[in-house]
Amino acid sequence: MADVIQLLPDSVANQIAAGEVVQRPASVVKELLENAIDAGATQIKLIVRDAGKTLIQVIDNGCGMSETDARMSFERHATSKIRESKDLFSINTMGFRGEALASIAAVAQVELRTRRATDELGVRIVIEDSTVKVQEACQAPTGTSISVKNLFYNVPARRNFLKADPVEMRHVLDEFQRIALANADVFFSMHHNEQEIFHLPVGNLRQRIVKILGEATNKKLVPVQEETDILKISGFVAKPDYFKKSRGEQFFFVNKRFIKSNYLQHAVVSAYEEMLPADTYPLFVLFLEINPARIDINVHPTKQEIKFDDEKLVYNYLKVTVRHALGTHNITPTLDFEQEPAFQARPVKLSDLNPAKDRFGSVENYNRQTPAPLDAGRQQDNLRNWQRLYEGLQLVEKSDAAAGPTDEEDAMTLAAILGQKPFYEVQPGIEIASMDDESGSFSKGQKAPYQIHGQYIVSHIKSGFLLIDQQTASERILYERYLEALGNEPVATQKAMFPTTLELAPADAALLRDLLDDVNRLGFEITAFGGNSFAVHGTPANLSGGQSEAVLIEQVLTQYKSNLDLDLGTLDNLARSMARSAALRRGQILSVAAMQDLIDQLFACSAPYTGPTGRKCFITFELDELQKRFNP
Repeated sequence: MADVIQLLPDSVANQIAAGEVVQRPASVVKELLENAIDAGATQIKLIVRDAGKTLIQVIDNGCGMSETDARMSFERHATSKIRESKDLFSINTMGFRGEALASIAAVAQVELRTRRATDELGVRIVIEDSTVKVQEACQAPTGTSISVKNLFYNVPARRNFLKADPVEMRHVLDEFQRIALANADVFFSMHHNEQEIFHLPVGNLRQRIVKILGEATNKKLVPVQEETDILKISGFVAKPDYFKKSRGEQFFFVNKRFIKSNYLQHAVVSAYEEMLPADTYPLFVLFLEINPARIDINVHPTKQEIKFDDEKLVYNYLKVTVRHALGTHNITPTLDFEQEPAFQARPVKLSDLNPAKDRFGSVENYNRQTPAPLDAGRQQDNLRNWQRLYEGLQLVEKSDAAAGPTDEEDAMTLAAILGQKPFYEVQPGIEIASMDDESGSFSKGQKAPYQIHGQYIVSHIKSGFLLIDQQTASERILYERYLEALGNEPVATQKAMFPTTLELAPADAALLRDLLDDVNRLGFEITAFGGNSFAVHGTPANLSGGQSEAVLIEQVLTQYKSNLDLDLGTLDNLARSMARSAALRRGQILSVAAMQDLIDQLFACSAPYTGPTGRKCFITFELDELQKRFNP
């Protein structure tokens, strides 16, 4: 029997290696930018076309390469970073394996131009499918320019697996931002489809963070600085009131190398203790400097995961340092009326807050009628503060002036002011339409719907009742409305008397420019104002959230970016993002009419059972099922 084991050709071996090293255009961007940093460049320019599928070019003013080094750089496992295995534990460069350029050249058309400062002429090398097509002398500035064209042109299956341009571009931006943040002493610029997205002059870390993440972050940053014999920690964390609902603005760097670590992220979040709302994440850009012998970075092809020799020690140092930084800058929890027991004891009447209209007669009576978990002095201070706040406020009287506002109206009004979530009890005499489970229509004579904890709506049906999640139901209604608007008739716009200027981070500004036509069909009226600025002339009519233009647009973009990996398509993603941002919120108090309108619109939807994210809009409770629960 003939021998069956044989060595693979270099071109095939390189393509196999490329499967790990070059996963998408962002992988190429990362490798080329890191090579430029290792070459000592002080100016780096990134040019991308079609999210990197057509062209990725990196131009630097680094040390350049000789003709021999330029040719050797495309061989597998050819590197200037290490010589023997023990060097793996003393690495201070970004690259060290010698696989990147060989892998890239195996799946793309590559052109390299490079020259050292001591050479009169540079060298030009063109490689396709791991084969050198051209090697010649050329004129070139000091440094290196490398162009990667038509990625995966010779591996159609891999190219077909690439996502849409917005998805791939988001990953390219992520890699660029990470390297630019880690090297504030280097000038960076980035162009996509002939448009400059980033222009980052040399500066300090704070300036670089503001340039990348936007001007709004400047006043929210808290410096972090601590040095021990084992570890040095530096960088910035955000104040607790500047939080996000996604993890996009969290950066860890170990010896200037970006890493991902849920363990260390937990240390930072723990340092905030109870200062952050649930399911939110703080912004941070933190640098850890540690002896390379105490870490192992050769554990993952992307080099974004590392091992510490004592991870628990690093965790504790990080947590204590961040907590100390927040404490030093007086970042402490403030009084939150939603959490004060005094405001949750019972629904309070507005007349209780103003002794001039006090039906009980005096402040003393007010104190006797209200539970007092706080000391008397603080209670008096709170009362005086509320009096000053509502001084001169006249309540609209009902037609029956003697009757005055009802307890229910007072409780609802106060809840709206304080943002509380009292249990809302409907007057038993109200009769409205309720859905008939047999015909699917609504019939008269049924009890009105009512809210539970400002989150759920109870609606009676003949066989029992429906428990409706008001936020998810609102998302379903708005999702279908916005999806229809993107395909047919645009949503009505509420014009602003004066336009609002909106300043976005460069990456968000580039995304909004690409989506501007579709966003305006959703009811916005936004125009580009130059640079990263936009003028907002109007917002969708009948919005229920009450957010400002800036907050609403930021929420839409955040939701859009978080959905990119789902590969929904631009219109579907945008409709879903807008619905999530503009929907009713949990804790939002609704009138009976508003609840009934929500129910009617929900069951007029084409798919009323689930929201855009797959969460159920309502749950049905049958009387038979309820009866069984009471049986022993």
